[in-house]
Amino acid sequence: MFMHHLSRLTAVLATAGALALTAPTTAHATAIGSAPVRTFEYSVGGMTMKVPTGCMFTHVIRGSGKKITYQNAGVDCGFVAALSSGFCNWRIDFTYADTNNRTYRTSRGKTHSECKIDPMRNNSPQRLPRYGKACAHLHVKGVRRVSQCHHITK
Repeated sequence: MFMHHLSRLTAVLATAGALALTAPTTAHATAIGSAPVRTFEYSVGGMTMKVPTGCMFTHVIRGSGKKITYQNAGVDCGFVAALSSGFCNWRIDFTYADTNNRTYRTSRGKTHSECKIDPMRNNSPQRLPRYGKACAHLHVKGVRRVSQCHHITK
C-alpha cells in the first residue's frame, strides 16, 4: 500500500511541477492541478488527529468551453503522511464562479465519517452558463483545508 501511495504521489508531484510553469490552468480539453495540503490538527472523539506534510490535493477536469465532461478531486499522500490515520469527517465540494469571482453553483459532497488517507470524489458532467473558474475544495470537520481551481475560458 505504501508503494501505491508513493507512486501516485510521485506522479502528482511531477504533474504539479510541470503545471507550475503554466498556472492558472485553462480547461480547453484537460486540466490537472495540485495544491499541497498544509499540516493541521483536529479532534475526533477526544483524540487529536494530525495531518502531516506530504499530501497533495489534485483536481482534474476534462471538457471544452463551458462543457465539463469529467471532473475528479482527491488527496494523495506519500512518505510519513501515507502512514497517518488520514482525513476523518471529510467532504469534497465543487464550486463554479463567474469572471467576477461570484460563485453561482456549488455541488456539495457527502460528509464521510470514516477516516481515509486518500479521499476522492467524482462529479457529474456540467454545462456552465458562463465562463469563469471551477474549483474543488476539501473540508475536514466542516473546515475548508485546501482548494484548487481551473479557469474556464473561450
